[in-house]
Amino acid sequence: MKFIVSSTVLSNHLQAISRVINSKNTLPILDYFLFELEDGTLSVTASDSETTMVTTIEVNESDSNGRFCVAARTILDALKELPDQPLTFEVDVNSLEIKVLYQNGKYGLMGQNADEFPKSAALGDNAVRVDIDAQVLLAGINRSVFATADDELRPVMNGIYFDITTEDITMVASDGHKLVRCKTLTTKGSERAAFILPKKPALLIKNLLLKEQNSVLIEFDERNAVFTLNKFRMFCRLIEGRYPNYNSVIPQNNPYKVTMDRMLLIGALRRVSIFSSQASSLIKLRLLANQVVVSAQDIDFSTSAEETLTCQYDGNPMSIGFKSTFLIDILNNISADEIIIELADPSRAGVIIPVEQEENEDLLMLLMPMMLND
Repeated sequence: MKFIVSSTVLSNHLQAISRVINSKNTLPILDYFLFELEDGTLSVTASDSETTMVTTIEVNESDSNGRFCVAARTILDALKELPDQPLTFEVDVNSLEIKVLYQNGKYGLMGQNADEFPKSAALGDNAVRVDIDAQVLLAGINRSVFATADDELRPVMNGIYFDITTEDITMVASDGHKLVRCKTLTTKGSERAAFILPKKPALLIKNLLLKEQNSVLIEFDERNAVFTLNKFRMFCRLIEGRYPNYNSVIPQNNPYKVTMDRMLLIGALRRVSIFSSQASSLIKLRLLANQVVVSAQDIDFSTSAEETLTCQYDGNPMSIGFKSTFLIDILNNISADEIIIELADPSRAGVIIPVEQEENEDLLMLLMPMMLND
């Protein structure tokens, strides 16, 4: 079989799906791309057995249909060195010998039998379908994926929970210390449904969504999900289990509310946290009338730091402790200029929300406090 394809187009598509391949695979065939040519369309598949990514490329010309596997690392590195030009692939389907001809040279490599490549799991008849705008999905994953856990004992916490209702879709992530709840009001499901998307496929789809303008079709059943984009499809195994009731951990009616500049607070936290204990990264926020005192100390090394920031606050004086790295993470994942920190008492979680929500979005973040020594 023979086909001609643009080197840049092929390289870009292979780079996009190659992120799914693990550095160490249980099956040797998973170190390969699966190429399938059918009626002038080239489909290339990469997989780690749990997650599979497929991309489609229109070829310039082809003489027959066929399928073969080619070593991912070799073809990626070879294409990286080529300027934009047409590549001619000549594949002997019997011996699996592959020749790649370019402007003034050629590559020769050996393929593998395509039948060895694992097939993607098919969805059941009861699969749920949801259409979601690509940029809305990207924003939700961007805001929440940092809060997912790496917990072998509670695997349900290791992904983003998609809570789909007939009114909206909510994406939730939590590691037990911090929680993100991002509700999008522009998209809704036709029925009540939910699934937990693992962190790796969430990050993979995030990279693809950066250049996607259209809507994304998500289809899922109890075990698997399929994300269909314009030129890419991702099949992934879902995390099975029941996600905790996230709304029950969000404290309601918090009497103390602090409004302040987000970047100002991030700057102070970065400077002050240098002097916090390396073991705990504890920083203290002391709330006074229209000011916040951010302080940290490391008793072992006799170091300390303190900064006073202006804010809007008219409640009783109060002190609360947080892990500085978690608080900085949360503030970095909010885009608004000003934030509100809602508090009830030093032992209950702090709720952080933007003063101005993005259009058709309801974003809330939560951080558990740390015990203060004084």
